[in-house]
Amino acid sequence: MRDYTTIDSEVKNRGRLRPMAFERRSVPITEDDATIRAALDNAAVGALLPAVAAVTGRLDLLHVDLRPDPSNVFDPEGGLTEGQLREARDLASAALAEWRDLGCPAPAVPDDATLLRLMAHVVGEENEGAYFELLKEELALGGVDHRVPSWHAADVAPSQAMRVVIVGAGMSGLVMAHRLQQAGVPFTIIEKNDDVGGTWFENLYPGCRVDVPNVLYSYSFAQKVWPQHFSTQSTLLDYFRLCADEFDLRRHIRFGTEVDNATWDENQGVWRVQVRTAADGTTEVLETEALVSAVGQLNRPKFPDIEGMESFEGATFHSARWRHDVDLTGKRVAVIGTGASAAQFIPIVADQVGDGGSLTIFQRTANWLIPSPDYHEDVSAGLRWVYEHVPGYSQWHRLWLFWRTHEGLLPGAVVDPAWPDQERSVSAINELIRLVLVDYLTTEIGDRPDLLAKITPDYPPIAKRIIRDNGVWARTLKQPNVTLLTDGIERIDHAGVATRDGGHHEFDVIIYGTGFHASEFLTPMTVRGVDGVDLHERWAGDARAYLGITVPEFPNLFCMYGPNTNIVINGSIIYFSECEAHYISECLRLLLAEGKQSLACRAEVHDEFNDRVDAANKAMAWGASSVSSWYKNANGRVAQNWPFSLLDYWEQTRTPNPADYHLS
Repeated sequence: MRDYTTIDSEVKNRGRLRPMAFERRSVPITEDDATIRAALDNAAVGALLPAVAAVTGRLDLLHVDLRPDPSNVFDPEGGLTEGQLREARDLASAALAEWRDLGCPAPAVPDDATLLRLMAHVVGEENEGAYFELLKEELALGGVDHRVPSWHAADVAPSQAMRVVIVGAGMSGLVMAHRLQQAGVPFTIIEKNDDVGGTWFENLYPGCRVDVPNVLYSYSFAQKVWPQHFSTQSTLLDYFRLCADEFDLRRHIRFGTEVDNATWDENQGVWRVQVRTAADGTTEVLETEALVSAVGQLNRPKFPDIEGMESFEGATFHSARWRHDVDLTGKRVAVIGTGASAAQFIPIVADQVGDGGSLTIFQRTANWLIPSPDYHEDVSAGLRWVYEHVPGYSQWHRLWLFWRTHEGLLPGAVVDPAWPDQERSVSAINELIRLVLVDYLTTEIGDRPDLLAKITPDYPPIAKRIIRDNGVWARTLKQPNVTLLTDGIERIDHAGVATRDGGHHEFDVIIYGTGFHASEFLTPMTVRGVDGVDLHERWAGDARAYLGITVPEFPNLFCMYGPNTNIVINGSIIYFSECEAHYISECLRLLLAEGKQSLACRAEVHDEFNDRVDAANKAMAWGASSVSSWYKNANGRVAQNWPFSLLDYWEQTRTPNPADYHLS
């Protein structure tokens, strides 16, 4: 039997092998000094100096006075002056020219002591110790996947059955499948759609794109050079398709199939999962030792509760089920909702209706906008050159963004109980953020006081999802064919919308940009655990899970992107999915190593964890504010958000504590 406290050489080798599509081979530098220096103007200094120092071995490049301040979240260069930026790029350019003249020798993977020095330039010495292992995983220098499972089922328990059914082939389901395959655990993925990708397969509305930088919204072990800083739906779908192909996962996926129900058989120690094929409606029961729900939170469109919706005689649809057969040219179009999806498609709809049509936007709650000038921009040729010619720059850039957004604006969301007027802001930091965001709105639309009053939120920043904007929102609202209404909707009738001010507005098309049933986890599946207890009846509309993953009385059931695992302003949800996949695989290892059939969370552990999460969420802007948001369920509890740091979740999902579970 192997010692599973360390990663054996075979697993290390597996972790080093990247599929061809994600293998990064740098192009040798042959360009002259001036070309190198010009390209570096496109690089982030917070990533550039450690990357070049690692490549060249020139640790003397890491000048303390050129170290950016990652807490300066509104400046992509961390508060460095123009002079400091120029000095840093000059140093890096000279070092790369020397490296070029030596023939661009392959850099060695830094040892831990060197890596600590390099990381200190990004995070500071005061942070590198606690975060070192986490940051080392995220950095993945040398093509090493540090999150590859440190065990293999054939070694741990070669004769014990351990099969897994994963529900969903989106971002979370694919990473779970990848880890199980590495660990030698048989699995089947049930996917209701005809392809992988989840939300990126289903959401086809115009303008759909990610609002997290793509170097973060991608697997740590499958990095690439993206065409844009924030890629579009089609690019993201292609990425997940490529992952499914490169990791050889498609042969394990049953497409066009949906789970109707799942029932735990305590005597046999298996889940009986009834699946239904969409093509002919036939059903089948699968037996599996473990069941993983990877259906996500944002996969069931939500319509508002407005009287008379069904009576409208024109075309109507939800943004998540976009009707591309409806030509909007010259039409009178209404959009109900101004959330994240609506903010993306509204500018395009405004152009589509044209001068002969009109767009009326019904806004319930104004959004805070965060300035993002590169939101729609392609990655520049200069930055692409850096990615291609400076080994490791991509990874260091990812780490720089990870660290800046790791805590991100999180301290600005913490409530100061002594702060006055907490419906406006919740602390001094939060008020500073509010002033910065108000200044941006004023700059963008101050020439239209009527619009400025409508689009300036009256709740604290971070209490609701902040929308990225590159100026397109103001430009759209100023168009002569666009009207923003905030009076509230009274009802919908056959011809249009009646508002609470007594007005009536006729339309040809109504589009709902009203979000998803985020709090209704695992719907519409019926899931029955010990003694037939129904999961949705147990939750009663208030879903909870230990670490967002396990639920008492439901052995061997694991959730991904489950209750309270949404992150608001600090990083990428893919990070959480990677943590969850690691934890779930370690739970399976525990079962195999102990020769046990089932693992069920202890109720007291589950309850204590949720008490801590609830208390922390109440002390955050999104919990303290009365503003309506999808973060809260029908009971008013914040059922989505993780209120702690990313390090906290990483530490809690390293290794399952057997004392947290009933093992039988």
